[in-house]
Amino acid sequence: MQHSLEALIDNALACHVPGRVVWVALSGGLDSSLLLSVAAPLARKAGVELRAIHVNHGLQAAAGGFETTCRELCDSLAVPLTVASVRVDAAGQGIEAAAREARYQAFATHLSPGDRLWLAQHADDQVETFLLAALRGSGVRGLAGMPSRREWRGIQIERPWLSLARSVLLTEAHQRGLEWFEDPTNTDLAFDRNYLRHRVVPPLRERWPGVAGAFGQSAEWLQEADELLAELAAIDLDQAGGDPGRLRLATLAALSTSRRRLLIRHALERLGIPAPPAARLIELERQLTMAGADRLPVIRWPGGEARVWRHHLYLMAPLSPVDPAWQTAWNGQSPLVTPWGVHRVSLHRPHGAATPALRVGLRQGGESLRLAGRGSRDLKRLLQEAGIPPWQRDRLPLIWCGDELVAVLGIVSAEGWHQSPASPDPEAET
Repeated sequence: MQHSLEALIDNALACHVPGRVVWVALSGGLDSSLLLSVAAPLARKAGVELRAIHVNHGLQAAAGGFETTCRELCDSLAVPLTVASVRVDAAGQGIEAAAREARYQAFATHLSPGDRLWLAQHADDQVETFLLAALRGSGVRGLAGMPSRREWRGIQIERPWLSLARSVLLTEAHQRGLEWFEDPTNTDLAFDRNYLRHRVVPPLRERWPGVAGAFGQSAEWLQEADELLAELAAIDLDQAGGDPGRLRLATLAALSTSRRRLLIRHALERLGIPAPPAARLIELERQLTMAGADRLPVIRWPGGEARVWRHHLYLMAPLSPVDPAWQTAWNGQSPLVTPWGVHRVSLHRPHGAATPALRVGLRQGGESLRLAGRGSRDLKRLLQEAGIPPWQRDRLPLIWCGDELVAVLGIVSAEGWHQSPASPDPEAET
């Protein structure tokens, strides 16, 4: 069996790109400790830089024991260890989901694009993931479980153990005399995954001994289906304009209900916005058919919102509140920092004329701007002509020189003023 484990790691190392680092996500438990123990000598022999990263969530008294175990193992294997202490914020989600989010954020912080991250999940974990997804009513993406490899923020995430049952790993660990730290919460049946592991999966395995392989095969078929659906959604997104945050209503209307929902979920994923619950998605589709020139429907859900305007569906993260009294001074050159983002635009007069002190504020109503060859024009009409959605107009920085409005940053400039990209020099932002 040792030969089989080593063969899996050798095969994974064979496709390594020189100059990149392989990281093992090390918890201190059996699975990841064995993965590091098997990988360390093989990586050294192959000339591959191997490192370990341990994420200390600080959620239980045993957290220190996990970290100590990881340090001792890495010392014995001469593998560099990075310990990332994180804060888990469970507001609005379960503790397990929040811990996972914090863990992946730690990975993003400490790993570089092009690095590979090895996770020690095995076939039994895949069974539990499949069952959890089914019990939650997940779609194809959730039921597809954990892929053996995927790219995430430029990092290659791989699971070398995914085809192996945990019993295989346990036998190998005992044969090696491996020491690991047993998570005291693993027997707590209050956690859904633990309940499945101890109460549901054993009877399934007794009746169907090959349950792990069968579930794994189903997950692979579903992963393939998910990839095909993603390709279809990408085609539809291109037809809808190519911008995931702004979809043409005409394209959406021409699609079947299932395909339209697929496109919306795909666009939201591209934007990093959670998909709406089923009821909100149904309401969103209803509003798409009702939207008229005089209506601006808004559908909100935790983490996202959708708006319809000028024959397009806009998808976005929830807008932060606007303080209409907000103001700041600006020299016209440094990137302008506002509560709603940074604008890297400079504003100046032509022919090298000195730029006077400027004041930045937001719309109050009734503003006008003097344009070259057009005279004074109402700002509201100018923003309509520029196609600026109504919900963005109150967030646009208005630039004043004394009592004269001289620019709307990134949109339009008054006669005698000119906008251009700000200097990329970092010192300009200090």
